[in-house]
Amino acid sequence: MSLVKRRARQKQVRAWRVRKRVRGSASRPRLTVFRSNKYIYAQIIDDDRGVSLCAASSAEKSLLPADSNGGNKGAAEVVGKALAERALKAGIKDVAFDRGQYRYHGRVAALADAARAGGLNF
Repeated sequence: MSLVKRRARQKQVRAWRVRKRVRGSASRPRLTVFRSNKYIYAQIIDDDRGVSLCAASSAEKSLLPADSNGGNKGAAEVVGKALAERALKAGIKDVAFDRGQYRYHGRVAALADAARAGGLNF
């Protein structure tokens, strides 16, 4: 197996390992994170109904100025705060954090800490 295929498989297995323990419901939806090189995305999902309740990303022009970098820790903090505000408006206080295939480090941790500071309970 090539190195690229093996790394992709490891990422997928890591994501499955996290997802089998973290499940979102109506009372405690799942906060999931996707991280690309350019942006960071987060959404809150009710897995029972299969719907996204609210979302925020650094690709939104209203969150970050056009000349700023959307793929750094500062952008992750802004996205976490915005997601927490939107979740509280929707009546969501408790969430289950799904880090996916990413380590709880850097941008993922910054987003989670900002969401906690914004009023979400993990």
